[in-house]
Amino acid sequence: MFATSPTQVLRIAPDLYLRPATVADAQALFNIINSQRPYLREWLPFVDLTRQASDTALYLQTITNSTSDKAYVIIVDEAVAGLIGFKGVEYFNRKVEIGYWLSQHQQGKGIMQRCCKRLLQYAFDGMNMNRVQLKVAPENYKSRNIPIKLGFTLEGTEREGELLNGSYHDLEVYSLLKKEWQAQQL
Repeated sequence: MFATSPTQVLRIAPDLYLRPATVADAQALFNIINSQRPYLREWLPFVDLTRQASDTALYLQTITNSTSDKAYVIIVDEAVAGLIGFKGVEYFNRKVEIGYWLSQHQQGKGIMQRCCKRLLQYAFDGMNMNRVQLKVAPENYKSRNIPIKLGFTLEGTEREGELLNGSYHDLEVYSLLKKEWQAQQL
């Protein structure tokens, strides 16, 4: 299904790269989630459901076996710092959504923007996608800045699109088309 190997490492900089996630990453990812629960749970609905490393391992096993999802661990200075990947790949329509989260200690350094940019390159050039979308909570300003800085277009609001901490929340839907990406690369 993937036009290039889904097991390849996606290099960004000498100290930053994306490596395909495996079940062996469960403990490192869980440690970040567990130590940063109050911070991460503000925007991530899975945090409260992740009670032990085996919960993370089950998610990674599911992702590993999926044909429509693909996850990469974000490696900063040779340490796991978060997760980024493709959700709901539609090969026929050539579209996909990117989802991500990053350790609180690595935020504010431009890491996630660079990771998203690298995943966009892979989606458009390696997977031959035509459309990539991101969904973010309108109040999540850090995350919202990523699609804006990368040239995405705000398409609208998915009303009450996410159940988070017991309440439904809106999500802004941003998209970038392959032709727009190519124009940016000139």
